Amino acid sequence: MPGARTDIRRVRAARIAGLYALTPELDATARLLAKVAAALDGGAAAIQYRNKAASAATRRAQAHALADLTAGRSGLFIVNDDVDLAVEVGADGVHLGEDDAGIIAARERLGPDRLVGVSCYGEWQRAQTAVAEGADYVAFGSFFPSATKPLARRADVSLLRRARALGVPAVAIGGITAANAPALIAAGASAVAVVADVFAHEEPADVTRAAAALASLFAGASAK
Repeated sequence: MPGARTDIRRVRAARIAGLYALTPELDATARLLAKVAAALDGGAAAIQYRNKAASAATRRAQAHALADLTAGRSGLFIVNDDVDLAVEVGADGVHLGEDDAGIIAARERLGPDRLVGVSCYGEWQRAQTAVAEGADYVAFGSFFPSATKPLARRADVSLLRRARALGVPAVAIGGITAANAPALIAAGASAVAVVADVFAHEEPADVTRAAAALASLFAGASAK
């Protein structure tokens, strides 16, 4: 059985709220860091590092640099898929897909204080099982057509309403923009995971503006 959540984990999990920015796959580390810094300046609450195309050496170097950058701007840093890399760089947690390590095994490697997030696609049962095994947040999607994952399975917005009963943050993902995010937030998304609508811009100032546009949607929702 999974252990009880520590206070540190609870605090970290509560920060899965607002804009959850997923990094683009860039080999140019300086360019990647500039874009991520700009997203954090725009209000991104969390950064997930994902670069499946890069070499192991590049991934390690980028993850170390991003961990330092994100911590310096008081953001939450999550590593996609790779539990060992998350441990090595001192990330706040790891995000697991269906083909990655199991939640319990990841927890044993990460220790009691770091987050384990889980992709649940459009599967309610997977989300329930994940939470029962100790997941700190769940992600549903794709809600809209996604250029990043054009063949991704689609999810129904009703999952976000049901997810309120799970007791952990629910992240919406898949083709999300500042224009279509409000419907997901209204349905109960704690955070929206975004790649293109934030990072497709070349100029850091434009990345910051795009991130701010998404982050502000949550400020408006909390004020209602």
